[in-house]
Amino acid sequence: MSGRVYLDWNATTPLRPEARAAMIEAMDLVGNPSSVHAEGRAAKGLLERARAGIAEAFGAEPDEVVLTSGATEAAALALRGRNRVGAPVEHDCVLGWIDACLPVTAEGRVEVAEPGRTALQAANSETGIVQELPPGLALVDAAQVAGKLPFAFGWTGARAALIAPHKFGGPKGIGALLLRRGEEVEPLQRGGGQELGRRAGTENLIGAAGFAAAARAAVADLARGIWEEVAETRNILERALEDGNSETIFVGKGSARLPNTLALVTPGWKGETQVMAMDLAGFAVSAGSACSSGKVKASRTLTAMGYEPEVAAAMLRVSIGPGVEREAVLAFADAWKKSHSRARRRRMSETSPERVVGEV
Repeated sequence: MSGRVYLDWNATTPLRPEARAAMIEAMDLVGNPSSVHAEGRAAKGLLERARAGIAEAFGAEPDEVVLTSGATEAAALALRGRNRVGAPVEHDCVLGWIDACLPVTAEGRVEVAEPGRTALQAANSETGIVQELPPGLALVDAAQVAGKLPFAFGWTGARAALIAPHKFGGPKGIGALLLRRGEEVEPLQRGGGQELGRRAGTENLIGAAGFAAAARAAVADLARGIWEEVAETRNILERALEDGNSETIFVGKGSARLPNTLALVTPGWKGETQVMAMDLAGFAVSAGSACSSGKVKASRTLTAMGYEPEVAAAMLRVSIGPGVEREAVLAFADAWKKSHSRARRRRMSETSPERVVGEV
């Protein structure tokens, strides 16, 4: 194969052509959606059509869609000043507002005792493990499932949910808080009273147009079974990596997982080292959780599941999407296995040099 292969779809996805086209069209609108003249009304009309499209895609009502700068802001809007509980496996944007932590099983399941106080992810971004959502949750983090698995806000019975369009082919810099009718939030910023007074500031019209277009396309892909094909490609990769490899742990295998996600742990081989090796080989993957300094820490998700920190630090995540060819994942498997073999020989040489005399 030639060229680079992008295998980090859980971090962000390529922009869909439908979203790109909708955003370019929106750029030509001059008006501010809050203005009452014809140009403003045209902008407002586009904004509300986008809101209705997002609502329809994810089983909400249009007035339940609060547009934000992303899922991080949406989480803050939903959780700030509330007495909420969650689990160590939650995304940082949720965990930062949690007052008490819930236990996590060895299989990655969160044990929920009080749904009405609980913020819970629908699926984990690192392992892909899908949670069972009890009704009446305070918040559902749907950032990873939306667009990959069927999700409707109305089904959940939750009071709020987070959506991040850049996880399913939409633009970065916009997101949504789905907020059940009758629920109130304290605005993070005050100003012109946009978003029914819940989020002030001139709306990101271009982002909203791309968000809605990506949401419609993602739902159509689900209906066509595209993600079942992605799951089969993921399984082909998993089998290729397992072949002749008794050292690596495949996290979440046998559990309900996102169709595109593969988390593997190879004790003794740091995840960040694997990422660098694969990057040099032309593959973009990820490991653990990156902090602001750019250093990779042991996966908090895996330590919550009972893995020792040094083992949790050896996790690699491969996440794919529609259009990633089987040839590409098999090329990745070949490159990874060669790198794994070299790393294993180095470890053996460090512990018992006499065993590898003459071995290259």
